[in-house]
Amino acid sequence: MGFFETLLWPIRWVVEAVLVLWHNLFTALGLESASGITWVLAVLGLVVVVRSLIIPLTLKQIRSQRKMMELGPEMRKIQAKYKGKRDQFSQQQMQQETFALYRKHGTNPLASCFPILAQMPIFFALFYVLRNAANNVPGIGFMTQELTSSFNNAVFLGAPLKMSFGEARDAGEWSVLILLGVIMVLMIASQFFTQLQIMSKNVSDETKASPMYRQQKVLLYVIPFAFLFSGFIFPLALNIYWFSSNIWTMVQQAIVINQMPTPGSEAWRNRQARLKAKGKLTDDEVAELNRVEGVKNTAGQRQQPMSAKRAKKKGGNQ
Repeated sequence: MGFFETLLWPIRWVVEAVLVLWHNLFTALGLESASGITWVLAVLGLVVVVRSLIIPLTLKQIRSQRKMMELGPEMRKIQAKYKGKRDQFSQQQMQQETFALYRKHGTNPLASCFPILAQMPIFFALFYVLRNAANNVPGIGFMTQELTSSFNNAVFLGAPLKMSFGEARDAGEWSVLILLGVIMVLMIASQFFTQLQIMSKNVSDETKASPMYRQQKVLLYVIPFAFLFSGFIFPLALNIYWFSSNIWTMVQQAIVINQMPTPGSEAWRNRQARLKAKGKLTDDEVAELNRVEGVKNTAGQRQQPMSAKRAKKKGGNQ
């Protein structure tokens, strides 16, 4: 057992427990133990448990992003203060003032990474669980030899769940190659759609005007293709887990955009307008919405050309 596997031992034990619990539940409901659908449903059950447990982290991520937006003006003041100063002392001072600002407002730029970081140990723990099962090696806890053999023989839509793209190519298992190809395309599409929804509807107008937004827009077309790596390296069962988790993220993000949009974003204006029409906004919220809409409309208007006669007349009326 390697160092990384040993480090993940407690998480592997929990992953085995949850996976086997769902497998036994569906078996008790009448599904065959070695059926591919039984194991796929068990994997989906694991997704539900994991993603439900990290909902508090997701909410923390949203609150942190809100606070980071509120810090925008103060952050720009600090950056302007040290603009052009490249010496070590100035750079250290800027970092200290920046971190002091984070502490003051109780936020952290790394908070947006918490949900992903929390899932990675579980993902790799599941990888080791499924790899051992694919090699017909019992697990460290609940994955007995019987269950290991059951997974080994599991076939979903004609494709063995234990196989990766490379193994299927060597074995001539076209069903696995086709199914993995479909999953990779769907994962790329779902990831792209999720990021596009965020950037087009849930980003404030101020952020859209920043250079960072333009950089993130480029990444929008690059990051989804990282899923090609998972499709080639990891077994079919693990790709099903990742794809299902992706779908959860997409649905969750749609709910967040609809119910908890970023202030100043298109989604926020739409939500405030709906609440205003229903009479559910306070006077202060109505005033803020009118202010934002007024600024947006003014910015979108083109200055009409004025003749010298009209300009003179206007000046005389003042």
